[in-house]
Amino acid sequence: MAQLSVVIITLNEERNIGRCLASVAGIADEVVVVDSGSADATAGICEKFGARFISHKWMGFAETKNFANSLARFPLILSLDADEALSETLKQSVKEVKNNTAEAVYSMNRLTNYCGSWIRHCGWYPDRKIRLFHRDKARWTGDLIHEKLTPETGLPVVHLRGDILHYSYYSVEGHITQANRFTGLAALEAHRRGDHPGILSLVLKPAIRFIRDYFFKLGILDGYYGYVICRISAQATFFKYAKIRQLNKDSNNQQPA
Repeated sequence: MAQLSVVIITLNEERNIGRCLASVAGIADEVVVVDSGSADATAGICEKFGARFISHKWMGFAETKNFANSLARFPLILSLDADEALSETLKQSVKEVKNNTAEAVYSMNRLTNYCGSWIRHCGWYPDRKIRLFHRDKARWTGDLIHEKLTPETGLPVVHLRGDILHYSYYSVEGHITQANRFTGLAALEAHRRGDHPGILSLVLKPAIRFIRDYFFKLGILDGYYGYVICRISAQATFFKYAKIRQLNKDSNNQQPA
């Protein structure tokens, strides 16, 4: 049987980390937590569950996760975020992989809990993620946000039964706050790439995003919160393009005459 390292990065996750750690009990041969300066009870909770807790400066999502992977004792890694947990079905699937590992990486669905409701549409589900892998066969890539686990070329992806349970937002206000933060980071990435969206992007793409998520991706079936999610996503699209245009304008104004 292969031994498994569960790797998690944290920052002030006392509300979530206990649930995450409890969900991997019985399948994790070690848990590595790399923390970027928590000022709450995160460290104490990790100690209670017997996790290795390492404090380290923040290097961005991708590089912090790669650093955390480098600390794992075992090459088979399950990467989780602190606000995630394993369903019982997924936990059993991971056990089966430990008993019969293959030259592959493993993907799984992620089911999001939004203000107490499970969201099965809006483009939020099944939200497949590669999270179980051999350390030497995959690496996190990305800039400021949107980190992605990139497997070795040609390596097959095996999909596992069960869900990662993602406890993303406890309030609508929290969603709006994060959308504002993430659109700022996305705009900065786009600005650095040299993107120059026109006014039509600002006008049309938010509307297209709402129509796609609410009607074509069936957000309407998720009830009230489905509507809220689709409206915030559309508004976030507007914010992103507005921020890109502002960054481009500010940059042009700083150019010497």
